[in-house]
Amino acid sequence: MSVGYSQHSGGFTGWCRNIVVAVGTIAKSLWVTMRYWIRTYDPERRTFTERYEYPELPVEVAPRYRGFHRFDLTTCIACERCARDCPVDCIYIGKEKVEGRKGFRITSYVIDYSKCMFCGMCTENCPVDCIFMGSTHDLSCYTRDGCLVDFSRLPLEIAWGRSTLNPTVVALSKQITEPVHEGPN
Repeated sequence: MSVGYSQHSGGFTGWCRNIVVAVGTIAKSLWVTMRYWIRTYDPERRTFTERYEYPELPVEVAPRYRGFHRFDLTTCIACERCARDCPVDCIYIGKEKVEGRKGFRITSYVIDYSKCMFCGMCTENCPVDCIFMGSTHDLSCYTRDGCLVDFSRLPLEIAWGRSTLNPTVVALSKQITEPVHEGPN
């Protein structure tokens, strides 16, 4: 018959020994925690951190990281292949026929990031390579409307990924009434 932890050495002495062991274990773990806590204090930032300084410095991402998309509106031919290839149907393309020239003009290119699973299938079959997976990783917002990004209303340097895609720019793009660029010539 096995002896349980509470019946280890019987009586009052075993109980006292268990208390001493428990207090010693807690004191040792608290010492390790306090030592690490003091070692990671940064007096310039007045905070305890060692590796990630996220609000001030961006988090380093791997070179093959698949973040929020980059989209080049100037080369898109509105073939809708990316929308057809998307397994979760999160890409919505609005287009209109241009009078006097060949092709279409994009009126909206919306990606719903509340649905997107960042698989990259939309980038695979694009005939003109106008959509890529970017390295932006943070698009936090307070409403679901903030997860809908219309790349045709973003300034070109942000949509193409030269600047970071952030919630403030996405919110400001919802107030613009006309697309930023006319599309391909």
